Amino acid sequence: MDAVAALNEIAFWLERERAATFKVQAFRKAAGVIAALDPAEMAARARDGRLKSMKGIGDRTYQVVRQAVDGAVPDYLEDLRQRGLAPLADGGAELHASLRGDLHSHSDWSDGGSPIPLMAAAAKLLGREYLALTDHSPNLTIANGLSAERLTGQLDVVAEVNAGNTNGFRLLAGIEVDILESGELDQSPEMLDRLDVVVASVHSKLRADRITMTERMLAGIRDPHTNVLGHCTGRLVEGSRGTRPPSEFDAKEVFAACAENNVAVEINSRPERQDPPDNLIQLALDAGCLFSIDSDAHAPGQLDFLQYGAARAALNDVPAERIVTTWPLERLLAWAAKG
Repeated sequence: MDAVAALNEIAFWLERERAATFKVQAFRKAAGVIAALDPAEMAARARDGRLKSMKGIGDRTYQVVRQAVDGAVPDYLEDLRQRGLAPLADGGAELHASLRGDLHSHSDWSDGGSPIPLMAAAAKLLGREYLALTDHSPNLTIANGLSAERLTGQLDVVAEVNAGNTNGFRLLAGIEVDILESGELDQSPEMLDRLDVVVASVHSKLRADRITMTERMLAGIRDPHTNVLGHCTGRLVEGSRGTRPPSEFDAKEVFAACAENNVAVEINSRPERQDPPDNLIQLALDAGCLFSIDSDAHAPGQLDFLQYGAARAALNDVPAERIVTTWPLERLLAWAAKG
């Protein structure tokens, strides 16, 4: 098999398993190293051992390349494929199968780890019909948020990716825009008008008092550009960043505003977020809200985290018809263009 594809697929499966970042990066880096070589030269170096001396190629990655050059599926990849046959989450399989797309993902243009085309290719591999690219907005400097100029450039890349698609997959132009302390969205209305999907999230001052946070969120929800309220509590329940308690806000008032303004409440599928908590999913259901099950993927393998979100939605009896990411693209875009 193709050695570059083998290395990238290994990285995908490792990301899906939540392996250590350094391990994933070793395979992505090796893929970049050999992709820069002429295929015949790369094969010759693999067979005579010279590839081992190249920077970015270690013992394991060399073994993978050598087996691929010899026409075999590398042993390490085959083992990962077999492990990948097991579902990530218990329950929610039927709902997961009904998901057509994902409205929250990041690339290396902000704080993701992979190029846009690689994210799109992984989404297609997983059978998605659409994926929204939602890199961060300027205020989130720690995540390399996109200025209007950089976002304009990204729109050209999205158009190029879609021009090369022949199987109906669509990469949606989007943003995860900060809801600022003022309640305003952290991007110009003119730029937001150019996007297919806008996910609005709070990323700062998460320990603000209940009244302040409620007013801030309500203003963001009522902005006509907002389609999805992202990870509404901001909590962290596990992971390398430690834990963080949920923000305090009037959930009934916030979800009533979501329902009134046709804004979907995100069921964030990242294992460290599990946001909203189950009790808030129930409140959003009672309020008549729509939902969006999203991966919030920062790497290709994390796009399969939708399994976790589907399991939580199924556990809370969220009807599939109220989940916008089960909708076909035409209906999804008509809903998203409501503003």
